[in-house]
Amino acid sequence: MNFLENENLTLIAQSAQDFAKQYIQPNIMEWDEAQTFPVEVFKELGKMGFMGVLVPEQYGGSGLSYEEYVTIVDEISQVDPSIGLSVAAHNSLCTNHILEFGNEEQKQRWLPKLATAEWIGAWGLTEHNTGSDAGGMSTTAVKDGDEWVINGAKNFITHAISGDVAVIMTRTGEKGAKNNTTAFVIEKGTPGFTSGKKENKLGMRASETAELIFDNVRLSDANRLGNVGDGFKQALKVLDGGRISIAALSLGIAKGAYKAALKYAQERHQFGTAIANFQAINFKLAEMVTEIEASELLIRKASYLKNNKKPMSTEGAMAKYYASEACVKISNDAVQIFGGYGYTKDFPVEKFYRDSKLCTIGEGTTEIQKLVIGRNILKD
Repeated sequence: MNFLENENLTLIAQSAQDFAKQYIQPNIMEWDEAQTFPVEVFKELGKMGFMGVLVPEQYGGSGLSYEEYVTIVDEISQVDPSIGLSVAAHNSLCTNHILEFGNEEQKQRWLPKLATAEWIGAWGLTEHNTGSDAGGMSTTAVKDGDEWVINGAKNFITHAISGDVAVIMTRTGEKGAKNNTTAFVIEKGTPGFTSGKKENKLGMRASETAELIFDNVRLSDANRLGNVGDGFKQALKVLDGGRISIAALSLGIAKGAYKAALKYAQERHQFGTAIANFQAINFKLAEMVTEIEASELLIRKASYLKNNKKPMSTEGAMAKYYASEACVKISNDAVQIFGGYGYTKDFPVEKFYRDSKLCTIGEGTTEIQKLVIGRNILKD
């Protein structure tokens, strides 16, 4: 791992900062209050190459690595975590699943549209009664001649309404059986495929979350990703990389909250001095910046391993676990430093605070990360 300044990463970070300042910053609270998913912004992100970061150039993507990808998610999330979340979900879940497990024909069919954001991607694993217990899912795919018939529903799906294509996990075996899950790609407009209830969320309100519904949806076998029964194995591998995404999202939130708190603590004066000089506040800031540094080191290590195709399940879970918990603590402390002003929507920290909690839940809860880490250390 190289900790020296990287010119390419610096340029990409600056590009993401400039984009966020121009297209995102002026609209943050308007989108948040109205729960607007700004599709047009993602089209612009597609022009920047930020919606196909990991996709090779031959499929219309940027052909970059997890190092650059983490940097983009981090920088955008420092401004608006909702947009960072949607960038992460599109890249690391839907698009990456097709990139990792699609055949050449499937890659040619879907990746160019996803990489340019001509199409927005969704990814469906979670259901109403199956969160972490994905093996017990109720959405089924039954073979009927040369087609598959899909019935069921998914919930808490990012881009469920606005998405143009979704990768979904279905049960093709008995509940609880091994290798009972198969992945399919399904396009908007397919008969029987609709979206349902949009969630009214605490935070991340500009990132659309809703149900996907399947009512006798008929799909060609050409829409199946990989072998029958391999869907859950695929999903676990996709989530390994996705956890790095959520860690990067958490890092952006932490940095955004910290920078706002540091600036305010230096400007706010009490008893004749800036409150940053009070030990109680100064120690909070010291803890924040240390936790940010530790988070980033964990994320960069996991990214390095991912880039070099090394096992990184443990490191990805560690990065996600630590960074997500740290961003909740940091955003909470930022609100405390702002005092009463931190509780108002006139300052950015209340939104960082609301947005932060999702990071300890999405793409595997903190408890699931500990489970992954705990199991893996016993294998060593």
